[in-house]
Amino acid sequence: MFSLERQWTIEPNCRLIQIKVPDATPGIIGRYALDDEQSLLALVRYNRLVDIFTGVASYSLQNHLRTTVKKIGQVEVDELYVGLDRRGAHFVFPLQAKGGRDRMSTVQIEQDVALCGEKFPGLICRPLGAQFLSDGGIALMEFTQTDEGLRLLSERHYLLVPKDAISDSDLNIYRTSVDNTLP
Repeated sequence: MFSLERQWTIEPNCRLIQIKVPDATPGIIGRYALDDEQSLLALVRYNRLVDIFTGVASYSLQNHLRTTVKKIGQVEVDELYVGLDRRGAHFVFPLQAKGGRDRMSTVQIEQDVALCGEKFPGLICRPLGAQFLSDGGIALMEFTQTDEGLRLLSERHYLLVPKDAISDSDLNIYRTSVDNTLP
């Protein structure tokens, strides 16, 4: 469930199904990865979770982009992806990542949107968040700005597993899910 607490933090919905993804993390990275933001960014990148989640071929442009935005001041985005869809449209995906006990805030996501509007005005901005789940899964969320403020557009949970851990039953569940045509 998407919830905004008093401190304007964002919590993943603990009731979502986890989609098993064959773990493509290089062995040495997996061995030494911690549970912090940097490790989360590495897992998202090596397993192409932004591509899977958004349905857009995307590429990491820069980590920890720190810049200034008019009327805001200094802003930092954890990782910035750019992408291309099958129609040829270009996208920018600012990604906020939180590991351990850290939580995303709506202010960070809103600043990411402002950064993209100023620095990449010709690209379609799709702000994302990534959060480690307590069981080792990864929650990815997409947000949108509305007249009422920031809203959750989509959320999926992924579990990185060895290729043999994805059963025919798992694949059947994914194949027959109601929203399998959505990006």
